[in-house]
Amino acid sequence: MGILAVIRKEWFIIGIVLVILSAKVQPSFGVRGGPLKPEVTVAYVAVALIFFNSGLSLKSEELTSALFHVRLHLFVQSFTLVFFPLAVWLLLRVLAFTAIDQWLLRGLQTVSCMPPPVSSAVILTKAVGGNEVMNSCFFTLRGIIVTPGLLLLFLGSSSSVPFSSIFSQLFMTVVVPLVLGQACRSFLREFLDRRKPPFGTVSSAVLLMIIYTTFCDTFSNPSIQLDPTSLLLVVLIIFAIQISFMLLTFTFSTRSGSGFTPADTVAIVFCSTHKSLTLGIPMLKIVFAGYQHLSLISVPLLIYHPAQILLGSILVPTIKTWMNSRQKVRAHTRTHAGTLKHTHTNPLTCVLSFSLVCC
Repeated sequence: MGILAVIRKEWFIIGIVLVILSAKVQPSFGVRGGPLKPEVTVAYVAVALIFFNSGLSLKSEELTSALFHVRLHLFVQSFTLVFFPLAVWLLLRVLAFTAIDQWLLRGLQTVSCMPPPVSSAVILTKAVGGNEVMNSCFFTLRGIIVTPGLLLLFLGSSSSVPFSSIFSQLFMTVVVPLVLGQACRSFLREFLDRRKPPFGTVSSAVLLMIIYTTFCDTFSNPSIQLDPTSLLLVVLIIFAIQISFMLLTFTFSTRSGSGFTPADTVAIVFCSTHKSLTLGIPMLKIVFAGYQHLSLISVPLLIYHPAQILLGSILVPTIKTWMNSRQKVRAHTRTHAGTLKHTHTNPLTCVLSFSLVCC
């Protein structure tokens, strides 16, 4: 793969690095009150544009088909909404006794509160051949409604920003643009389905602007320092969390009597453990407005995003092979009932193989 192909494929991750470096070189351009005026252009215009774009791209008609997969959605929603935040909260109680930067640890908690990203989770699910019903607007709608509440529950907010202001800004920059986007989609559905505008690219480009202004605030404040050792430990913790939770969801969804098909398992593994950067950063920008350590809190989410794509891409061939073998066994079992009793894949072997590939 040539350099241009790599840049075209990974432009967003490269963009994150470049905007952070730009903020380091010239932080005064993107700080509050600076030429870019982020208190208006980012806090309202950029965030509203992302969610209007989300509303325009959300295929609400998919909700009908999704409603027939109640168990699958219930599992994913319970895992991401309840188990993930609580498990990380308990982990942080232990890590609090270490020397890891407390703001980076709070950032790990924010990661746990985020909804799954429809885009990357579904792309990996499709690559394996898993259940694509997870490509619905459930994730975005749930994230908009629940994520701010989880952030306030586990972390509180900036003391300078009252809850009433937070929720009013959420309503004006998140809910209203999303509803307007859905309203516009009802008139433009045929055009959008035919032309397929680059919704993801637009949101990602706007997101880079938000990340840039966030780090401009950090680098303009000399009292804020990022500890390299803490950063390295957080990276290792993030990979450990992802591998552990992927193994956990894989084991649970493949156990005897779970009722999930191999295609369901693929969707569960990716959608339950991935977290949305596109929804996450704007939410943090609103809930922690004025927080001088906002960029440090954002760092774990910025790391989690490329890490989940990297791990998912590495695991695609192995999971695809596993799923195809399980589907063949299920098909043969239905055709020759009782004759293939001992040919099923050993779940323990699958888990061990999955673990070795992850590590």
